[in-house]
Amino acid sequence: MQSSIPGPVTNHLIDSLSPQDRASFLADCEAVDLAFGEVLTEPGGQILHVHFPLDCFISLIASLSDSERLEVAMVGSEGMYGMPLILGLDESPLRAMVQGAGQVLRMPAAAFCRHLKQSPALKALLNRYLYVLMHQLTRVAACTHFHQVEARLARWLLMTQDRAHSDRLHLTHEFLAMMLGVRRAGITLAAMALQGRRLISYQRGDITVLDRAGLIEAACGCYAADRILYRRILIKEGSP
Repeated sequence: MQSSIPGPVTNHLIDSLSPQDRASFLADCEAVDLAFGEVLTEPGGQILHVHFPLDCFISLIASLSDSERLEVAMVGSEGMYGMPLILGLDESPLRAMVQGAGQVLRMPAAAFCRHLKQSPALKALLNRYLYVLMHQLTRVAACTHFHQVEARLARWLLMTQDRAHSDRLHLTHEFLAMMLGVRRAGITLAAMALQGRRLISYQRGDITVLDRAGLIEAACGCYAADRILYRRILIKEGSP
C-alpha cells in the first residue's frame, strides 16, 4: 500500500544528509506501508528496492533450513535494508521479514545506485552504516554462542523496543524462539525469569517492558556495545 511521504522524515540515515542531498534523495522515494510477517526478499533473491524504515522494523534472518533460522540483524529507523547494493551486488544473502508493521521510504534499486554514484556524502554515510551492521552481524554470532538465553532475550527485547518506539510488543514464544535460535522451552524459562524480576509482563503473546533500566542490566553487554558503536560511527557530535 502506497501513501504520501510523511514529514518530517524520521529515518536517521536520511536525516543525516545535507538538505540538498536529502531533497534529491526523497524525490525518488515513496512511502509504503509494510505488514507484519511480509517477506521482502528470500536468500539468493534479487533486491529490487531499498527500504528506509520510519516506524516499522525488519528482521534479517539466516536460514540453514526451514527449521533452522536465526535473526542476525534488525533494521529500524536507525538504518536501511538493501546493503548489498552499496557493494555493487543486487542479491540478498539473508531473508528479510517485516517484524514490526509500519511505514518505510522505498526507492527502486536502480535509482538508489544512481544516487550512490552522484553523492559522495551519501556513499560515505552508508559505508559507515555498513560497517556498523557488519559489527552487529559478527557480535550476534559470538553472543549466540557465549551468552545465556535470558540475557540474550533481554537484549533482543530492548532492540525491539527501540525500533518499535513502544513499551508494548506483540511477540509469541514461537516467534521469539525462531529469532533467537533456541527451543520454545528455553524462551519460556527466560521470559518467566524476566517477569519474575518484574522487568516485563507477558500474557498471550503481549509483552510490556515495565523496567527498561532493569532490562538493560539483565541484558548482555552486547546491547550497550552496539549502541556505543552506532553513536561513535554515525551520530555527529552535538546531535541528539
